[in-house]
Amino acid sequence: MTDKPEPPLRAAIIPVTAFEQNCTLIWCSATMKGALVDPGGDLDKLKAAVAHYGVELEKILLTHGHADHCGQSGMLAKELGLPIEGPHEADRFWIARLEDDGPRFGMHCEIFEPDRWLVDGDTVSVGNLTLEVIHCPGHTPGHVVFFHRPTNLALVGDVLFAGSIGRTDFPMGNHQDLIDAITGKLWPLGHDVVFVPGHGARSTFGQERLTNSFVADRVLVGG
Repeated sequence: MTDKPEPPLRAAIIPVTAFEQNCTLIWCSATMKGALVDPGGDLDKLKAAVAHYGVELEKILLTHGHADHCGQSGMLAKELGLPIEGPHEADRFWIARLEDDGPRFGMHCEIFEPDRWLVDGDTVSVGNLTLEVIHCPGHTPGHVVFFHRPTNLALVGDVLFAGSIGRTDFPMGNHQDLIDAITGKLWPLGHDVVFVPGHGARSTFGQERLTNSFVADRVLVGG
């Protein structure tokens, strides 16, 4: 009897900030090099998790520019000497507001400049892993999703949730853009894709196509 091989990508979800935002620590099991996706706050908690799993951080990845997802990313990058990749540059508007928006939510935030803005079709590397970048505007204009095809894992930020979708009533939000991004860019990735949302429980694209009250197939065809 042989042991089951370790998956190439490992992930741990660490909720942060008063919004219980799902920061995700991902790492390459072959190299133990990793990235924090959306480290919006509670930096001591995040650093403790990185140490617990024995991961060597390579970079910070960001899905979008809202404070709970990225408000303290610049601080962490500066402290640890890490590059920041993402989001799409259309979210420069949100990052420029961080020091004004943060206090409204009881958060200390700092404005930063990502080392690399991302566009649809880009890839990002973490150790030996390659993740695809999918631009999914609507919640914010520059929102991106990270997809690891070999393990069928998507990190979708606030695009899609178990049973819901991202809000579009913020400045520069667009409901139809969000629906189009979910149905046109995420659904084709496959029913079996497991996704980690920005808040709440994991789900699969197939489950959401069956039951999500906003984007289930029967809802979109008016059934």
